[in-house]
Amino acid sequence: MSETGTAKHETDGTRGKAARPRLWLAVLSLAAFALLIALGVWQIERRAWKLALIDRVEQRVHAAAQPIPSPAAWPTVSAANDEYGHVTVTGRFLHDRETLVQAVTEEGGGYWVLTPLQRDDGTQVLINRGFVPAERRDASTRQDGNPEGAVEITGLLRMTEPKGGFLRNNDPAHDRWYSRDVAAISAARSLHDVAPFFIDADAAPRAGGGPIGGLTVIRFPNNHLIYALTWFALAFMLAGKFFVTFGGGLFRRKRFVHEPAGGPDASARRTGSDAGTIVEPT
Repeated sequence: MSETGTAKHETDGTRGKAARPRLWLAVLSLAAFALLIALGVWQIERRAWKLALIDRVEQRVHAAAQPIPSPAAWPTVSAANDEYGHVTVTGRFLHDRETLVQAVTEEGGGYWVLTPLQRDDGTQVLINRGFVPAERRDASTRQDGNPEGAVEITGLLRMTEPKGGFLRNNDPAHDRWYSRDVAAISAARSLHDVAPFFIDADAAPRAGGGPIGGLTVIRFPNNHLIYALTWFALAFMLAGKFFVTFGGGLFRRKRFVHEPAGGPDASARRTGSDAGTIVEPT
């Protein structure tokens, strides 16, 4: 094989090896672009869902109070359909079985006071009567605020909070509670026929320094638009880089100038055996 043929073969092989990584890079870039666009679209959909959720909750909170679901409906009570519903319930407090759950509120650090409410039909509902500071943890310091006899409670229906709080598990054996876990509290206090939810009592006045109600925080983070714009921005940045790397040559025009080998400027422009054809990018 001639030296020219050998050189051409080596050049073709080198070009083939260089093209393969560029092909894989192009495929990966296109896949990443599609993924980023999909993530952006997903965040737009999540935003629509979150706005609908906020609207539903606002309607429930400000609706007229309704009786709590009947015991027959308790198995079907869910966060999606019932949480934050404005409800009312009547019964008699079992103050000797109250449970204190650690809380941090706008009033400071302290405890939620969860007290079972005994209903006339024999069922029981846990009522979060509200917040007390640490110095009023002992029930003897707020006896005047514990009503006797039948009471009517109005508040928001809340779903149980199983297991515990952030990095802290409930410890029934030592009576340490970090979340309002209805099932665990019911078992620890020997309650029966208990609703699978609890009620956050409203801010009705409490006599004798009773718990402060109406401190339910209703907040749904809604940063989905920011996330969507971030994903879309990354996608278009990647698209720009892809265009520069792989698509720039598609729009580059080339001007071909042919000079006879014996032309007046041939000696000045000649760079090789094929110097008769000059390629100038424009």
